[in-house]
Amino acid sequence: MPVYNFAGFWRRLIAYFIDNAIICIVFFVLFMIAISAYFIGAAGAEESRWLADLTDPTKISSAMIFIWLFFLALTIGYFTYFHGATGRTPGKMILGLQVVSEEGKPLTFGIAFLRSVGYLVSSVVLNLGFIWAAFDRRKQGWHDKIAGTVVIIREEQSQAEGIAIPDSAPPPPQNNN
Repeated sequence: MPVYNFAGFWRRLIAYFIDNAIICIVFFVLFMIAISAYFIGAAGAEESRWLADLTDPTKISSAMIFIWLFFLALTIGYFTYFHGATGRTPGKMILGLQVVSEEGKPLTFGIAFLRSVGYLVSSVVLNLGFIWAAFDRRKQGWHDKIAGTVVIIREEQSQAEGIAIPDSAPPPPQNNN
């Protein structure tokens, strides 16, 4: 049974930065499409009303709240999808990491969603929930503790400090020649 080491803080942080860069690029492209559609639609409208709407603080704050909620939904959706499907986001794939349950099993989409929402809890007090992983014995952040997950380095190790995951592959066929 292979043993996998828990992923440390810095490796996880770099994977998180990579994932956030991807999310920001996708958000930027979608935002530019939405802004372009808005301005094209507004150009056909009465110009004075359009300018009044553009400078109205209540409409701007409503738009900012909508934009923030859309970014939040995009982020939660991104992490939920990748963690639920494979346990690996693109950032984690690049750095050889995977999220699994504390028993070493793949995540369900429900647990992946809970972990993604747990990111909010981890970030609420100066990102202390993320920093917690640097000092925890099993390298778990608050979001990991909430969801019952661990992040492992997907390369097999021989050290005792880690998580043992049973092989799911069937044994190789015996050749009796």
